[in-house]
Amino acid sequence: SIHRIGPCRTMGVSSAGPKFLSSEHLTRTRIKICGLTRDEDVRTAVAAGVDAIGLVFYPPSPRALAAERARELCTLIPPFVTVVGLFVNPEPEWVREVLQQVPLQLLQFHGDEHEEDCIRYGLPYIKAARMRQELDLINYASCFPSARGFLLDAFVDGYGGGGKVFDWDLVPSGFTRPLILSGGLDPENVGEAIRRVGPVAVDVSTGVECAKGIKDAGKIARFVAGVRDADG
Repeated sequence: SIHRIGPCRTMGVSSAGPKFLSSEHLTRTRIKICGLTRDEDVRTAVAAGVDAIGLVFYPPSPRALAAERARELCTLIPPFVTVVGLFVNPEPEWVREVLQQVPLQLLQFHGDEHEEDCIRYGLPYIKAARMRQELDLINYASCFPSARGFLLDAFVDGYGGGGKVFDWDLVPSGFTRPLILSGGLDPENVGEAIRRVGPVAVDVSTGVECAKGIKDAGKIARFVAGVRDADG
């Protein structure tokens, strides 16, 4: 489960995980906007220059999409903008049903999944870590050797940060896997977050909304501007 703190054994793979570029090798911080539900919000995000669009396939979420609706939104997403599908402890049949209809390019697992749950679909994936004092992030990451990166979110009831910021000092200095910073980011704090944590990417949902699942074009523009300013 996501609470695994003890040693993690992986078969045939170094516990340090594969070698990836760290944020210091990138010229700019990548941006993902998650939880989009409307055509106009997808168009706004794409026009603002975001790198990835997150679509939610977790039915309890107010931002959840049916596969048919997600497929419609994907027709608005141009090449070289990554389409990410967010799942929380899904039944494999549900993931496969979505993949048959929606051209997802990256999977995001936000629940208590294990490595074997994440790799079975043959697509690259990122794994969420719900940050709190007792989580050993380096060991946690070793339990997911094939993950393309780790999305750090606040630890709150349910899944997803709920717009809450976690203590960025919880990120260990020795963490070398690609880090995607999430949890309570908004146009006002994203610059400081990037300067302090140095992630390869930032992920935002609540921080650019006027209501759950309804994005605010002005907030999206200011968020992107905040990231660009922090990148210098």
